[in-house]
Amino acid sequence: MLAEYRVEISELKQSNAHFTKIFNDHNKLDQDVQDAEHGRVGMSDMEIEVMKKKKLILKDEMLKMILESKKV
Repeated sequence: MLAEYRVEISELKQSNAHFTKIFNDHNKLDQDVQDAEHGRVGMSDMEIEVMKKKKLILKDEMLKMILESKKV
């Protein structure tokens, strides 16, 4: 996820609590989706799709924060 911004992600995780929270939330959702898709957790297709959409929203928010941090 956003591998080309590793340095910026690392810096934001150290300096921005909100970024850290959404980063962790995104990773948790990613793991939950994988668990559901591999049958380790029972979930409906609709529940999985909702989680994927939440992941995209968080990813978009992280990218916006990364790009804004690069402007400074």
